[in-house]
Amino acid sequence: MSDFQAVVEGVPVDTRHWIGGERVASATTFDSVSPIDETVIAQVSAGGADEVDRAVRAARKAFPAWAALPVAERSAILRRVADLVESRVEDLAVVETRDNGSLLRSHRRGVMPRVATNFRFFADLAEQLAHPDLEVRDHRERISYDPAGVVAVITPWNAPLMLATWRIGPALAAGNTVVAKPPEWAPLTASLLADITAEAGMPPGVFNVVQGMGGQAGAPLTAHPGIDRLCFTGSVPTAGVIATAAAKNIVPLSFELGGKSPLVVFDDADLDLAVDLAVEQFDNAGQVCLKGARLLVHDTIAEEFTARVTKQASTLVQGDPRDEATDVSALIHRRHFDQMAGFVERAIADGARPILGGGPNEELGGLYFRPTILVDAAPGSEILTEEVFGPVLTIETFATEDEAVQKANDTRFGLAATLVTGDPDRAERVSDRLDAGTVWVNCFFVRDLAAPFGGNGKSGIGREGGVWSFDFYTNVKNSVFAPTGWTTERKDS
Repeated sequence: MSDFQAVVEGVPVDTRHWIGGERVASATTFDSVSPIDETVIAQVSAGGADEVDRAVRAARKAFPAWAALPVAERSAILRRVADLVESRVEDLAVVETRDNGSLLRSHRRGVMPRVATNFRFFADLAEQLAHPDLEVRDHRERISYDPAGVVAVITPWNAPLMLATWRIGPALAAGNTVVAKPPEWAPLTASLLADITAEAGMPPGVFNVVQGMGGQAGAPLTAHPGIDRLCFTGSVPTAGVIATAAAKNIVPLSFELGGKSPLVVFDDADLDLAVDLAVEQFDNAGQVCLKGARLLVHDTIAEEFTARVTKQASTLVQGDPRDEATDVSALIHRRHFDQMAGFVERAIADGARPILGGGPNEELGGLYFRPTILVDAAPGSEILTEEVFGPVLTIETFATEDEAVQKANDTRFGLAATLVTGDPDRAERVSDRLDAGTVWVNCFFVRDLAAPFGGNGKSGIGREGGVWSFDFYTNVKNSVFAPTGWTTERKDS
């Protein structure tokens, strides 16, 4: 077995780049380390400017033929990709669980099936959007979604394959070619996806994968003059660097940058539902950009709500994500663990009080941090304003609807918000006032692929999903045709 052939949970994974329909090795490698036990599970090719340039050139070469392919034929290939993903759900699930530490049961039942849906949905939508016509003053206006060119997709480690394909799917369906850079902390399922696209009959160069560190592989990709669209999910500081690099080439951007979302519970709420929704925020060890990390609770129910949330959260099982009984697993990486733990340590030193957890799980060791609930944090403190991205919730109280809205919106982020109330009028009124790209009322984490997704403020730039994805990944064109029988003589407008 070569240095670039790993076997992860019994699944063979080729860890070389995928460029122009070929496996390409780099002279240097980096370790893929499993969060479960911090062991090295694979040596992965570490790309740089040369590999990025080769991938972009391969994508550029493949673009004309892929763009010219009838949409029905492109969509058929993408549906075959979806079928193959479904046939390999177990392989993809066990590899990603080992690679990023998320729950295996979640990957089997939800995450990997959603990967297949990402391809199938946008394949269908591309066909539905093919040349819709409008009739305006006897003229025919034909709307066309022309592919933009080469799309760079840079994705995060918390749901690497699902979040990648939610961009890759519409980009390919629209007729673009793609260069994907998977996260260095969880790169392996992107390599399996490359194999799947080849098996589905995708032409060489249409989909490419370059692995590596952000500074060595990500930086030359974002600055490459051959990129026509660039999408990124990650941190605000990194987004600033990417935006600066992309600006030199006037490249349109789509950013999803995380959040500090509120979960607002009014005194007329169904408390059973509110408690369940609050505890659900510990999903994926809190490494979810959409999670309602700030619990804002009406002061008349705060005592009962806090007691019930603490009791229910204390029953969460922490451990190996491959165990069906596990609810909360490990954090992704030692560097992230230390950063997240620092937030909690500083909050406690500044007066916040842990009523659950508050530190590492000493019994498990490694990268396991106990589910934590903090109260009494000072207004405006770091723990209430910065994205912690771990199993940490804070509880604050409010007395009036106006105060609830003010506290909910008191953040530089605006990705999502959750509202729990039994009053339909309040639900409509408050949801209208919340500054967020997505507002859930008496539910959480429900979103159809046809709906727009994106954030306000520092949570990102733009919207994707449904037709909004095609607005970004294409050049939308309107061709206006005069009525049949008109002469070529110019008409006054």
